[in-house]
Amino acid sequence: MSKKKISVIALDPRAAESYRADIAGLFADAADISVFSMLDGSAAGVLDRADLFVASTDAYGSPEELLRHIPIDSQTMAVEVSFRWRELRRLKELPAGSKVLFVNMTQTMAREAIAQLEQFGITHVQWVPFYPGAPEVPDAQIAVTPDEVRYVPPGVETVIDLGQRVCTSGMMIEIALRLGLEDLLEGPAFQEYVQEVATSNYSFDRMFARSIRLESQFHILMESLEDGVVGVNEKGEIFACSRHAEEMTCVSAALVQGRRCEEVFPYIPFVQCLQNRQILPARVMKVNGVDLSVEVIPVIRQNACIGAFALLQRFNDVEVRQNDLRNQLFRKGHYAKYSFADVVGQSSAIQKTKETLGRMARSESPILLIGETGTGKELFAHAVHRASLRSGGPFVPINVAAFPENLLESELFGYEEGAFTGAKKGGRPGLFELAHRGTLFLDEVEGMSSALQIKLLRALQEREVMRVGGNRIIHVDVRIVAATNEALERKVREGTFRRDLYYRLNTLPVLIPPLTERGDDMFLLTDHFRRELNGAFRLTPQVEEFFRRHTWPGNIRELRNAVEYFIYTGHEDITIEDLPPTLFLSRETALPPAALPVPAEADSSDTFRFVLAQLYAASEAGMPMGRDKLLQKAREAHIPLSQQEVRSILSDMAARGLARVSRGRGGSQLTPKGRSLWENGQT
Repeated sequence: MSKKKISVIALDPRAAESYRADIAGLFADAADISVFSMLDGSAAGVLDRADLFVASTDAYGSPEELLRHIPIDSQTMAVEVSFRWRELRRLKELPAGSKVLFVNMTQTMAREAIAQLEQFGITHVQWVPFYPGAPEVPDAQIAVTPDEVRYVPPGVETVIDLGQRVCTSGMMIEIALRLGLEDLLEGPAFQEYVQEVATSNYSFDRMFARSIRLESQFHILMESLEDGVVGVNEKGEIFACSRHAEEMTCVSAALVQGRRCEEVFPYIPFVQCLQNRQILPARVMKVNGVDLSVEVIPVIRQNACIGAFALLQRFNDVEVRQNDLRNQLFRKGHYAKYSFADVVGQSSAIQKTKETLGRMARSESPILLIGETGTGKELFAHAVHRASLRSGGPFVPINVAAFPENLLESELFGYEEGAFTGAKKGGRPGLFELAHRGTLFLDEVEGMSSALQIKLLRALQEREVMRVGGNRIIHVDVRIVAATNEALERKVREGTFRRDLYYRLNTLPVLIPPLTERGDDMFLLTDHFRRELNGAFRLTPQVEEFFRRHTWPGNIRELRNAVEYFIYTGHEDITIEDLPPTLFLSRETALPPAALPVPAEADSSDTFRFVLAQLYAASEAGMPMGRDKLLQKAREAHIPLSQQEVRSILSDMAARGLARVSRGRGGSQLTPKGRSLWENGQT
């Protein structure tokens, strides 16, 4: 039998290697195990296919993000970690009542580990979570850490390094189940592993010993799962019914042993599963007034079906569990996901921008990214952090314009308990605190109110913040990267943006070039998005020329939307007719329907109508329109017009009393007769 392939994904490369070693200890003979990490960049892009992807919850920003990095229809499961019994015995020897720091990479990770230790009965000491950016605890002389000694504050007398936490026994069982390697669970290596690793399930060890005495691997798997489990043999006779299954189905395991499955559980399709020897995907069914998710899985040994398991979950529990996992992922992930290598483009404009920002990244000064919407300012902010001396610290982004003023203040600076109605007990740290020794990215900084501009200026100047409702000064070490799609100089002149804050943020300004200044980069980006979206098409020369002439007001974001649109046209060759209609509408002044772009074969009547339409639109806006503006609009609409043709058309209009044509910058305006001509469609 060929070896299975397992891919382990984690945020930190050391953690990934630790998980790999644990899994290899049990499955090395049956599987090849590869490791990937976000921090070293090996987990970026789409990974090679594997039989099973085992990912830590902090590896990517969300479950959706994980799915973008693995092949479609791949098996995935989460890393679950615990401590060894010998490590817990060591911690039980700590002096009772001691104040002990638990040191980890993030606040969430530290708190989760403390909660797990307390579940194991290590409650005789006072645990204090410590992480980069946390306030130091002067009287704490003991620190415990899972291989994160580098974050232990100086001056701590006793440091206990537990090493990386180990994978749980339940996780190893799930791997065996998913890969069809159940036989390995009966071997001495797995038995030894189970005895070494602590579990919060008080009955797990007793259950394991009882299962061995009964020589029943089914009971091992059944009672180690949180789901309800019902097992039948090849004859459809019930031999196992877990405690959770009893609760969900309101039956007694002792009374149903040996009975036919269709008699006791007529709603579970065991017979169909045994006959077809295929997994029956989860279906929702109502049992005793409760919605249950029921999945039936056959057990195949040496090409023979020897039974089946039904996995039962309360539907509400499934939703709650998924939401909890999503929340864990969203709470984590304060790291930069992109580097300069992720910036697609070979034009001189983008290369110069990358080189300039690469040099600036090594400094500690604020960087101001200036660019139109959709040019990739946030991607460059990620890359700056990854290339900076703070790359090992957190990267915390926030879109300033997305928050109302009162909420933005508490997001940036945090709040104390009771600061306002709805404030969490114990308060909450702000993004400045979370970004300590890292980078804070302020997107659309021009949207900040005057009052908050003052508080931000003080935080930048004094390197300290005060939480809303608090009276304690908190020192923060944060590097600022800001972004704007508006000219801040104009807002400074208008008085809506503070001049002193502007010069504080504008220390290292960089202009992100729009797509129209990046030449053929748009075609490199088109190919990149096509591969990313698994599309198959090619652009015709006419469309390529359209791309070169289009103004791209939405820049790269607009281009990506167009690529996704092309995928659903069903055409391999993309022609002008396949262009999304929004490409024609995304202009400074939307043209009337009759003036939408026409192919290059436009005749003189087409050009006359085009000029008439533009003058009518300008008339509606109450403004004249000059020849240069008309030529610009013609280029945007791909209408072949020369200066001489524009003069000729305007002269003809003036002679017919349709327009008043002024010399110089006065521009041209339609007369009432000209407006009537357009409105009545008599061209």
